[in-house]
Amino acid sequence: MESLSKLSHDPLVHTTLPSTLMSKHLHLTFLELLRFSTVILLTSIETLFILQQWKPFFHFLFLSSFILFFILKTFLSKPPSVYLVDFSCLKPPSFCRVPFSSFLENSSMFEFHDAESLSFMTKILTSSGLSQETYFPPALHYIPPKTQQRDSIKEVHMVLFPVMEDLLSKTKLSPRDIDILIVNCSGFCPTPSLTSIIINKYSMRSDIKSYTLSGMGCSASALAIDMAQNLLKIHRNSHAIVLSTEILSNGFYSGNDRSKLLLNCLFRTGSAAILLSNTKEAKEYSKYKLLRTLRTQRAFEDKAYHSAFREEDSEGKLGFTLKRDLLQVAGETLKSNIMVLGSSMLPLSEKVWHGVSIFWKKFIDKSIEIYVPNFKTVIQHFCLPTSGRPVIREIAKGLKLGDRDMEPALMTLHRFGNQSSSALWYELAYLEAKERVNKGDKVWQLGMGSGPKCNSVVWECIRPIIGESKRGPWADCICQYPIMAVDHGI
Repeated sequence: MESLSKLSHDPLVHTTLPSTLMSKHLHLTFLELLRFSTVILLTSIETLFILQQWKPFFHFLFLSSFILFFILKTFLSKPPSVYLVDFSCLKPPSFCRVPFSSFLENSSMFEFHDAESLSFMTKILTSSGLSQETYFPPALHYIPPKTQQRDSIKEVHMVLFPVMEDLLSKTKLSPRDIDILIVNCSGFCPTPSLTSIIINKYSMRSDIKSYTLSGMGCSASALAIDMAQNLLKIHRNSHAIVLSTEILSNGFYSGNDRSKLLLNCLFRTGSAAILLSNTKEAKEYSKYKLLRTLRTQRAFEDKAYHSAFREEDSEGKLGFTLKRDLLQVAGETLKSNIMVLGSSMLPLSEKVWHGVSIFWKKFIDKSIEIYVPNFKTVIQHFCLPTSGRPVIREIAKGLKLGDRDMEPALMTLHRFGNQSSSALWYELAYLEAKERVNKGDKVWQLGMGSGPKCNSVVWECIRPIIGESKRGPWADCICQYPIMAVDHGI
């Protein structure tokens, strides 16, 4: 395959209407003409029956045809299924590795962190669940860190170009085959946009539908999948790529507010590229079928809205504040998402037990605990938010999940840190590398982010997945996992 970075930037190519776009317009026009002609024909026949005073049998025949027409119309207008063809995750270069000793030594040499802040960050790192193998972008290895616009742009190139090229190579697609492009990055929103950077780099089509999502937090990747699904309902026979990352260069906090120092300690470099398709052929070679997406949020509540906030400290230094009641807010946000998702997916027995326990607690015995439905009756694998070890364990406890269910999130946090929205894909890559996902299994990706919001994506595996342990971000270390010390919080 020709190197993607060497594709020509031919201006004439962009001013010509692509043949795929023409064919789609012709197809839609033909369907509209067909529907209109059918209605005219049936109306004319009925008018003839009335004028000729034909027998009721012919009216019955007309009515049957009319009903058949609407049945066919409904069938033809049904949104096509959306498939996850494949995905790629970034394995950052080794020179970006940031062991604790380097992190703390560099921080001690910064002029803006005092002794109390250094002590606080030391405690956070040692209890974080992160390993010594996580990564920072090159800009944050300098003393002091480089946080200018050009450094953030360089980081964009470093994290997005490799996964984009790897995904296109694996799926044997050209950049010009892509119909929809969505890039999500919460804290960095340059002009031109991130999608424009990608389109320019790979000489993508002039009619590509591109969207940049910012400010959506750690749930942005799951949200982008939901958005891509909605677009693919409208645009048939299309390919969509979702790029998920978080740019850290411009988000480094240079103050001493403890509630803002947490992100310096936990957030690490990562990115993912995901290819979705609704073409007829996609079912034959895709890994997963998209079953369900769900978005819920609590931004309408002031307490929830201010639980995670980007703001300046008393010295005017910008950082991301995490309030003490964040876990409580996250629990309430998750609860509303689970209730809606459970009502559409759980078996009747689980719904009945849950409903009975609510009734019993409200009217008979207020001391009993409400029955938590067992999602493991319908879902085999879970990709939880990697917001920190306590958050992972609390979510797992609330869903009645075991150590094996938490394993992908805990191991991803250990090996790569909290990579914000892209972490869900490192977890799925972990499951694939361990060869645990079998045909027919369902995978639940759960994203939670500032706002606050909670986004769920449920996939069904539609083909055997083998050989992933030899490629991807886990290729050089999957045999070392799971690490029991991480499982038990040591």
